[in-house]
Amino acid sequence: MRGVEVDIERSRAAGRVIARLSTAVEPDAFTDERYYPPADADRETVAMYFLVMVAMDHRLSRPGRPYRAVIGDEVYEGADLLYYLGARRLREDPEFFTAERLSKANESDVREWLSVPGQASPPDPGVRASLLRDLGLKLLRLYGGSAYALIEESGHMLRRGVADGFIDRLKVFKAYQDPVEKKAFLLAKFLERRGVVRFLDPENKEVPVDNHLVRIALRLGMVKLSSDLMEAVRLKRHFTPWEDIMLRLAVREAYRIAASEGGIDPFIMDDFLWLFGRRCCTREKPVCRAGCRAKCSAIKGCNGGCSLAPVCLAVNNDAFMVTEHMYLNTWWY
Repeated sequence: MRGVEVDIERSRAAGRVIARLSTAVEPDAFTDERYYPPADADRETVAMYFLVMVAMDHRLSRPGRPYRAVIGDEVYEGADLLYYLGARRLREDPEFFTAERLSKANESDVREWLSVPGQASPPDPGVRASLLRDLGLKLLRLYGGSAYALIEESGHMLRRGVADGFIDRLKVFKAYQDPVEKKAFLLAKFLERRGVVRFLDPENKEVPVDNHLVRIALRLGMVKLSSDLMEAVRLKRHFTPWEDIMLRLAVREAYRIAASEGGIDPFIMDDFLWLFGRRCCTREKPVCRAGCRAKCSAIKGCNGGCSLAPVCLAVNNDAFMVTEHMYLNTWWY
């Protein structure tokens, strides 16, 4: 792709190391009731909950306006706060997670649901309400209001025929139309891990490419940018939609190569990478610069130095120590 290149050999080398490190991370069952439906919830409830919550899982924090709140003695931020508020709504008002209710969602509904007064509020409640209405109306018209029916109609396949698999069927919904399919594969990961579905074509799995995974890939050198795009990252110039798509598709391909080389399920790889990005290879204070931290050490992400240092360009070259590219006004990621 113009301006973006996948380094195949570096991706393979990274895959071998990541596969070894990922064994230290117990796959999340997504049953923690602070964030998710209880383990004994029926499959329709689980499928609908995650269909709605992943649709909302984009760009919660903005520069100078973190999505963060203190509730009780706990601090919740970003996705943690989103899913905390989702699970609370499921307990208090389970009918909210029905196609009929979603089809009538408005901006004030979203603001009330996803806000903590005086602390946090979603940056785009109107957009989110539109996505919920679209989701509810199309579920009613196409699947009788059932999220599980969508899974059944896919034949438990991620890809099937021209557009009959789970990933492509999701694209009828506005919330799931991003070209890199980040939300779609995140939803697939949640549903498979919860036992709602076992996809029969695991060869078609991809990592859900979020900002943590992009940052790690750029720092490791798995994906390299042209000088003008790298300068845009450093100067925090906003990427165009096409530049963003190019970058994320390249990152997805690099991790596909890494997963194949390491012999690891891309969804399991994503568990490790997401935690590694949040705890170790953070935007401002990666462990290679700030020193090993307990949360990073707990996932074997550091032991004195960073565990990915042997396959990282940024550890010895500040030119690759990027934070993340700027592409904010979207509901794709």
